Amino acid sequence: MSTSPHSGLLAQLDTQPRVRDFLARAVATGRTSHAYLFVGAPGSGKLDAAWALAQALLCDEGGCGACDACVRVARHTHPDVHLFQPESATGYLIAQVRDLLEDVALAPIRGARKVYIIDRAEQLRSNSANALLKTLEEPPAHTTFILLGTSTDVMLSTIVSRCQCVPFRMLSTDESAEAVAHATGLAPARCRMAVAVAGSPARAIEFLKSAERQEARRQMLRAVDALPHADEADILLSAKDLMGAIRAPLADVKSTQQAVLKRDADYLSRGALKQLEERNKRELTARERSGIMEALASVRVLLRDVLMSLEGVADGVVDEDAADIVARLAAVTTTSGVVCALDAVSDAERRIARNITPQLTIEVMLFDIRKALVCL
Repeated sequence: MSTSPHSGLLAQLDTQPRVRDFLARAVATGRTSHAYLFVGAPGSGKLDAAWALAQALLCDEGGCGACDACVRVARHTHPDVHLFQPESATGYLIAQVRDLLEDVALAPIRGARKVYIIDRAEQLRSNSANALLKTLEEPPAHTTFILLGTSTDVMLSTIVSRCQCVPFRMLSTDESAEAVAHATGLAPARCRMAVAVAGSPARAIEFLKSAERQEARRQMLRAVDALPHADEADILLSAKDLMGAIRAPLADVKSTQQAVLKRDADYLSRGALKQLEERNKRELTARERSGIMEALASVRVLLRDVLMSLEGVADGVVDEDAADIVARLAAVTTTSGVVCALDAVSDAERRIARNITPQLTIEVMLFDIRKALVCL
C-alpha cells in the first residue's frame, strides 16, 4: 500500500510530525496495530489524527484524499468509521459499549475495514472498560480501535496494555495558528481566533471554511454585546436565534445522511439500516453539541479579551475583529464582573455535558452573564 503524502488528512498533521510520520509508516508497510491509544492534552490534535488514520486505513492508496472513501471519512459520513463519545456527565454508559460490541460483530458496510474512535477514553467506567477488554484482546480481523485519552495514569492499566500508545505533544497557540495560516493563507489574527474557538488546528481550518459556523460566532458575540441593555424578552429571543444559527450547519449533514440511506437501502438489511439511522441520529446530536461548545468557546474568548483589556494587558488579545465589542463591555464592568461571567460560561458547559436542554442552557448563561457584567 502506498501513501499519498500531500493530499490526505494524515499528511496535514504538520503540528505533530512525529505522530504523522509514525502512522504513515505503519500504514505504508501494512503494520498498523489493531488498537491505538492516542495520549495528550486537549487541543493537541488527537481526534484529528484519529480521523486521519481512519481515512488512511479505508483508502486503497493509504489516504489519497480524493477517492470516495477519503471524502466520506473527511466529512465524517463513512458508515464504517464510528465515533463514540461519553453520553453521560459521569462517563460512558454500558449501553454505549454494548452497542459498539454488537456493531463490531457485523461486517463492514462499504469498505474492507471498520474503525472505532473512542474519544475521552478515560471516561470509560470500570464495567464499560471491562466489557471492551475482551474485544481489544481478540479483535475481529480488519477492525481497528483508536482510543483517545489525556493520560495513561487515569485509565485502566488493562486497557492501556492492550493498545499501542502514541504520545501527542502540547501545541502552543502560536504553533496552532501558524499551522492554520499555512493551510488557509488567512491572516494570523483570524487563525488565532479560529483555533481559540474550534480547539485544534484541523477543526479551526474547518471552522474557517464554514460560513454558517462563523455566523453563529458573530451572532453569539452580538448577543453578549447587547446584554447590558437587554431585557428578558431580548435575551429569550437571542437564545432562540442562536440555536437556529448553531443548527444551521447540520442541514448539509442531514442531506448527506439521507442520500446515503437512500442509496444503500437496497443492499442493507433491515437491522443494518436501523443501526445506520441510529448512528446518524447520534452523529447529529454530537455535532449539535460540538456547535454549542464552539459557541460557548466564542463567549469565553470574548470575555477573556475583556478581562485583558481591564487589566491593561495588550498582548494576547484574540478577538481583534471584535475590538469594539470588547471596548463597550470593558466600559460597563469590572474585573470581578468578568470573572463571574466566565464562571457562567463554565456552568453552561457543564449543563451541556449533563444533556440539559441547549436553548435553556444558553438562556440561563446569558441572564447570568448580564447579571455579572452590570449588577456589580
